[in-house]
Amino acid sequence: MTVMEKAWIDIGALDDIPRLGARVVKTPLGCIAVFRADNDEVYALDDRCPHKNGPLSQGIVHGRTVTCPLHNWVISLERGTAEGADEGQVRTYSVRVDGGRILIDADVLLARTN
Repeated sequence: MTVMEKAWIDIGALDDIPRLGARVVKTPLGCIAVFRADNDEVYALDDRCPHKNGPLSQGIVHGRTVTCPLHNWVISLERGTAEGADEGQVRTYSVRVDGGRILIDADVLLARTN
């Protein structure tokens, strides 16, 4: 692998996540929520709302946002930022789909464990 190539970790099948749904990937430093939009785009971000740490993976996905199940904060799946009048941000992670499999950037996961 050259310096410019990224290492990817397979975290599951796209079909394991329903459209407008989410699954959780557990890491030593916390959970990552992996979301599937209605157009099969996939996003990953910390599974905690910036407001009161609500589980975003249990929220309602609409378009490219998720609404926190605790206090209705709307979080951008693309940027991890709160939408509207709310302020806050969660970390996002690089993911891609290849051959029906969801892959997450290995460097980011490894950085979380150091």
